[in-house]
Amino acid sequence: MTTSPRIVVLDGFTLNPGDLSWETLEQVGQVTLYDHTPPELVLDRAKGAPLVLTNKTVLTAETLRALPELRYVGVLATGYNVVDVVAAAERGIAVTNVPGYAAASVGQAVFALLLELANRTGDHARAVSAGRWAACRDFCFWDTPLVELSGLTLGIVGFGAIGRDVSNIARAFGMRVIVHSRRAVEGEENVPLDALFARADVISLHCPLTPETKGLVNAERLALMKSSAFLINTGRGPLIDEAALAEALNRGTIAGAGLDVLGQEPPAADNPLFTAKNCFITPHIAWATKASRKRLLATSVANVRAFLAGSPQNLVTPAT
Repeated sequence: MTTSPRIVVLDGFTLNPGDLSWETLEQVGQVTLYDHTPPELVLDRAKGAPLVLTNKTVLTAETLRALPELRYVGVLATGYNVVDVVAAAERGIAVTNVPGYAAASVGQAVFALLLELANRTGDHARAVSAGRWAACRDFCFWDTPLVELSGLTLGIVGFGAIGRDVSNIARAFGMRVIVHSRRAVEGEENVPLDALFARADVISLHCPLTPETKGLVNAERLALMKSSAFLINTGRGPLIDEAALAEALNRGTIAGAGLDVLGQEPPAADNPLFTAKNCFITPHIAWATKASRKRLLATSVANVRAFLAGSPQNLVTPAT
């Protein structure tokens, strides 16, 4: 590895649309920066670079095999399913990610979605702007039932850094917390998954996307939920069977859903959740506060520095 290695950033725009600086990365090596890279240009742009950074640009086994100089892939995110990590490990390519950087921002977004479902603040604000309060004979009005969170049970699926942050916020609202985690969880009630779906008034998803968790929220589990319950997903879109959720919302099987992620992003225009009842969707922004993105960039640069110094950190594959 040279003292000034070539570093290619395949898709830097979402991390840094212009309000941050790449200067700290540029101090490490010769940076070639692309805002976006379509699949057909990945190989061309990454060719010859020993270090490649990617957010959502996919690096397949075939692509990795065609890049003999590649020694390091830095994922500009926590989830690393965009990289074939098995193929990377076989070729001795280190892959790192950035865990935990967005916990505070995602926790905040969980409750932004939940409070919208509970209070319908946006809907009522629009009604006021439309003149309905001014025309009202009473001093107040509301269009939907208003829900108090205190005393309700929040079920958290997956209990890493974000799940713990969500738990802390929930308790500040006076909510009870139950969790489902593969690992022992100190100080929390860890329950089987189906029991969590049956007991919780609100369910928030924070588990990784794996073959086992894909479609975790399906018609059967939605049928277990209370008709008054809300579902929140700021994790990964494919955790949910979207057709099943749309049907459950339209039938009143559950009371509402707040989603920041979908199975396809950007989504198809005919996604059934767009017209489902009581479904609030934001465009994958839970992680995207400036404070969160600054932490992501800082840790990504630290990951590169640590690899080049021979002491890699945040590895998801072995370094050789």
